[in-house]
Amino acid sequence: MHIPDGFIDLKTSATFAGAAVIGVGAALRGARKQLDDQSAPLAGLTAVFIFAVQMLNFPVAAGTSGHLLGGALAAVLVGPYAASLALTVVLLMQGLLFADGGLSALGLNIFNMSIVGVWTGYFVFIFIKKFLPKKKSSIIIAGALGAFISVPMAAAGFVLEYALGGTATFSVTTVLGAMVSTHILIGIGEALITGLTVSAVLATRPDLVFGYKGAKQELEIRTNS
Repeated sequence: MHIPDGFIDLKTSATFAGAAVIGVGAALRGARKQLDDQSAPLAGLTAVFIFAVQMLNFPVAAGTSGHLLGGALAAVLVGPYAASLALTVVLLMQGLLFADGGLSALGLNIFNMSIVGVWTGYFVFIFIKKFLPKKKSSIIIAGALGAFISVPMAAAGFVLEYALGGTATFSVTTVLGAMVSTHILIGIGEALITGLTVSAVLATRPDLVFGYKGAKQELEIRTNS
């Protein structure tokens, strides 16, 4: 999913870098209203977790491998604005320190994963959750499905960029088929990791999960006799 330098021409890269800057700027404004003293530390921990897990690859098919993108997972845990910021920080660290994704393609990668991946996963999560019972298990199911769909949608973002400014000789149809089919399989792994992670947090601190609407910590009222 990380696009290297030179795969997309500079004009297209600059265009999507501008779109990424606008998206991240909107996320900054939204996160200021969304985060509080309780959720801000979780946003930082989410970024660290995604950074670590993205370093682990799992086999997919025909010698290819995939890794967690984490957009939907972050959106369910800390909200979409903070999730976009967390993914952006992860991608900046990977690009600048580990050469994972080209510097000229940094805007492309941020647009695909921090914007498209996060918000697609979150909207699918919200949509599916409306039709499920108001239970913790519904949050897990909706989050997993949002994660599953977010991965091929982020891959579709790359296909659009390739169609507009790809420098390779492969046809857009070939790239579309290869990217979407592979990332549907990666999406299965994404869904499993997201479901397990959200389940673990819900089991211990449901009050910290942004997507768990209506879950409030019960307060114990004590009276002095």
